[in-house]
Amino acid sequence: MIENALILAAGKGTRMWPLTENNPKPLLPIGGLSIIERQIYELKKVGVKNIFILIGYKMKDISDKLENGGKYGVNIDYITQEEQKGTGHAVAQAKNVIEERFYCINGDMIINAENLTKLNHDKNNLAMMVTEVEDCSNFGVVESQNDYLVSIIEKGAKGKGIINAGSYIFDKRIFSAIDNIKKSIRGEYELTDALQSISDKIKIVNHAGFWKDIGSPWDLITANEIYIKDISNNIQGIIEDNVTIKGDLHLGENSIIKSGTYIEGPVWIGENCTIGPNAYLRIGTVLCGDNKIGASSEIKNSILMKGAKAPHHNYVGDSIIGKNSNLGSGTKIANLRLDKNTINVVHQGKKIDSGRRKFGAIIGDNVNTGINSTINAGTILGSYVRIGPNASVSGTYESQSTII
Repeated sequence: MIENALILAAGKGTRMWPLTENNPKPLLPIGGLSIIERQIYELKKVGVKNIFILIGYKMKDISDKLENGGKYGVNIDYITQEEQKGTGHAVAQAKNVIEERFYCINGDMIINAENLTKLNHDKNNLAMMVTEVEDCSNFGVVESQNDYLVSIIEKGAKGKGIINAGSYIFDKRIFSAIDNIKKSIRGEYELTDALQSISDKIKIVNHAGFWKDIGSPWDLITANEIYIKDISNNIQGIIEDNVTIKGDLHLGENSIIKSGTYIEGPVWIGENCTIGPNAYLRIGTVLCGDNKIGASSEIKNSILMKGAKAPHHNYVGDSIIGKNSNLGSGTKIANLRLDKNTINVVHQGKKIDSGRRKFGAIIGDNVNTGINSTINAGTILGSYVRIGPNASVSGTYESQSTII
């Protein structure tokens, strides 16, 4: 049994803008739990007792949330990576901290106990988990022979392929391998270079079941659709008379569902939320806490971060709304093209096919919209954006933009 694990959680997660503008990526929610909390619970299931978390960007947010691990039934220690010099450099920070074999997990990967157990099938080898994807153009392609690593090819291949799934088992041999690599053409110390240098010792293990790289903001919506199905009824708040609930519901402490509200689960409602009267929450809705969903507002398959509000006559579909953002009365977020094709977005200067036929908007923290404004499908808004009354918004807007 492996008792130690390293979670790589120091990066800025720039591809997840605007959600990571003010928040570390590992704390983004999926199905009511943060990515890193899901990792901790699954690691505990396979016997891990000591978890070392590599932190850097927004490090205090992570340590304040997870503390010493006691509430999860594990011991958590933190390793600080002052500068991000690549994935190899990240793993090397644990060189003088972890002595025995250990799991190593990318901080943005969804894992489960079944696959962690598979990864540790051969008790003497180092191991790397791989998975098959339909489009490998954004990933390094893994080549293997007789279940051992041969090479990892840089991004750019097209079509279906086998890729690195971001989960490993290492021992002290990985540190020696990292010590012997040079900087890549990107000027970083790459973990993949270290792996290739000892490829004959790296066992390849195939991932089973659903796998998703949380590489873009809309990937969070897709992952949430899968993992919210795992919730079960847990009612800690107040439900008034004349509320209809179908399916599973998690209702946090000090939250209230007011009369006339209709809920189709699975739905997750965190602490200190007010729902209704006469609100409609549909499958896949996650409210992270301190949220208000008011009269005649409808939320479908969306994540509202802590403090976000849709208080009056709003529609939010297949979207993410950042912390403390507020939708003015009558603001609607569209989530479907008229031609019903997949929705394109402009993200970090590139036009990208989201791959989703239903996709609303990604809205950063502290955004405010005026009454009767419309946010069209595929819109991305940075933090502190202001939208005027009756405005119709499409495209991508940097933080602190004003749209009238």
